[in-house]
This record gives sequence, structure tokens and C-alpha cells, in this order.
Amino acid sequence: MTEIGLRELVGPLLQPGVMLRAGQLALLAVALFAALKIIAFIIGRLVERRFSRQSMMITRKLVTYLGSVVILLIVLAQMGVTLTGLLGAFGIAGVAIGFAAQTSVSNIISGVFLISEKSFEHGDLVRVGDYTGIVLSIDLLSIKIRTLDNQFIRIPNETLIKSEVTTITRFPIRRMNVEFTVSYNTDLSALRQALLEVVRAIPRCLDDPEPLYLIKGFGPRGVDILLGVWFAKEDFVAVKNSVHEGIKARFERDGVEIPAITVLPLS
Repeated sequence: MTEIGLRELVGPLLQPGVMLRAGQLALLAVALFAALKIIAFIIGRLVERRFSRQSMMITRKLVTYLGSVVILLIVLAQMGVTLTGLLGAFGIAGVAIGFAAQTSVSNIISGVFLISEKSFEHGDLVRVGDYTGIVLSIDLLSIKIRTLDNQFIRIPNETLIKSEVTTITRFPIRRMNVEFTVSYNTDLSALRQALLEVVRAIPRCLDDPEPLYLIKGFGPRGVDILLGVWFAKEDFVAVKNSVHEGIKARFERDGVEIPAITVLPLS
């Protein structure tokens, strides 16, 4: 493009009246988006007070998306664009996009069901398939979780609806099960007393509900035992370490024999 052609193309855009109008439209757009952000924040807080945090997050995003579309239409109308023809073009494009966005629509509908069920909330520790992590956000199309080894995982809402989801931190207290096998010559009554003493000596272990001691059965290597310990959900790591350390030390002191475990080769 020659210098004269470029001047003819850009020249009308640099006229004072055109630049003033462009500046006014830019200020209008900035003001409308700032107002939209404030409105979305206020509506989100009102929803959070009556419902839940994830409902607030979804509502805020919906208000932001819908408001952005309205602002775009307002700015285009101020620019002199005919909205009738534009909406007609949007309608034709919408049909084409609709066929390509079936998965997104399915995710949105699945997200609505997830919110209505309230099976988990922002900050909960959940297990979905092979992934376990803390819920960072619940969006229209997916949820984002941070795994325990600090990885970021995005899971589509449709996958959640079709999968088994375990909310580990749903309730304020949890039970940790410790399973092991002791030899057949072990005094099971003395074993039960020793295990309960180990648990009661750990301050973070709860007395109510009381610890569970269960003889699961008789296996090929010895007697299978299950010890269930209750604790506040935030104390999981400390309780797990303390219980295992306490059991090992008590077994060594009392001479409780744990048969060697046979490790099968990988197939």
C-alpha cells in the first residue's frame, strides 16, 4: 500500500470529531464494565448469604457474561450499527455454533444439577476417579481442583455427573481405618486393650465416637484386624502419623508378631 493510499484510509479516522466520538465510546464502555463488576459483586454477596459459595460464584459469572453481551450491544448501537441485522446474523451463527457446542451445553446443565445437589463446596477435599484434591472453583463448564501434590486439574461437569464423587471433608469429623494382620498365637483380648490405649494416648483422637476395634476374619497369614480412629478432619496427617507410630512402638514393646506380607510381582 502506497503512502497516499494509507493516508486516504487512515485520514478520516484521525479527524477530531471521529476521535472525540471514539473516546466517548471508550469511556462509556469502561464505565459500564465498572458498573457491571460492582453489580455482579453485590448480587454474588446476596446469593452467598442465602445459599452457598459455589452458587455465588456461578451467579457472579452469569451476571458478568450476560452484562457483557448487553454492554456490547449498547456500544454497537452508539456506533450506529443496526441491531436488527446484527441480531439476525447472530441467530444464523447461533444455529451453527449450537451444533458445535453440544458438549458445552451438557456441561452447563450438569453444572446446574451439581449446584442444586450441593454435594461439595468451594474448599472441600474431593475424590473423582483417580484424582483427589481441594475444590478451587465451581464454574459453568467445569470445576477446578488442586491435588495434594499441587497439580491443577480441570474436570468437566458432565464427567462429574457420570462419575462417583467422594467429598472427603463433607463432615467435621472423619474416621481413619488401620488394617493389619497378626499371627494366630496373639492374645486378641490383650491386643484390643493395647490398641485402645495407643489411641487414647493421642490427644487428637476423639473419644466420642469411640474407636472401632473389629476382627475382620481369619486369613491365610493370620487374624485380620481393623482399627477405626475418629478425629477432626483438619487433623488427618497428624493423627495418621501418630497412630501408626504408636501402634508400631506398642507392638515392638509387647512382642506382637505381624506376619511378613507377600508382595506379588507386577503383571
